[in-house]
Amino acid sequence: MLLLLRARSLTDTGAGDSREGHVTTIRIAGFDPGLSRTGWGVIEVTGNRLTHIANGVVVTIASMSLGNRLAVLHEGIRAVLIEHEPHTVAVELAFVAKDPLAALKLGHARAIALLAAAEAGLSIAEYAPNHIKKSVVGVGHADKAQVQAMVRRLLPTARFQAADAADALACAIAHAHLSGTRARIAAALAS
Repeated sequence: MLLLLRARSLTDTGAGDSREGHVTTIRIAGFDPGLSRTGWGVIEVTGNRLTHIANGVVVTIASMSLGNRLAVLHEGIRAVLIEHEPHTVAVELAFVAKDPLAALKLGHARAIALLAAAEAGLSIAEYAPNHIKKSVVGVGHADKAQVQAMVRRLLPTARFQAADAADALACAIAHAHLSGTRARIAAALAS
């Protein structure tokens, strides 16, 4: 089933592009995939302003079969996309560990996030963990506590119970920063 999600823009209240009297608001969903716990976070970007929308974790039970766990992830991610109607999705790239089986399970979870976003017709960006940390904290090898502290600082209204949700919000923030940079470069080249 293909999900249709609509784009939105908000009337400007003084910030952003004053030429047309409004600035576009982009809604980004970030995902930190994992077979046991997939974190998700949704933010909006209006000009340079970031706004927290929602976050959470899709949890699967280890005693379930792999197929059933993937189905739970798919339904959970689809529900996030339907409820929050993002314009784009950012997914954390797999961290290749020494355990090939763990890497394979993580790959399955990533595939589900990519599949759900593709089914919804959304553009998808993928970021390495070090890139996300550098975008949010300023250091590519920041620890989880540093990432969580900066997410709280950048999104003061965000309340999250799990590191997975904070990591997903960080992924969305990294995408917002990169998207803003690309837009400024495109605008500079066009003028």
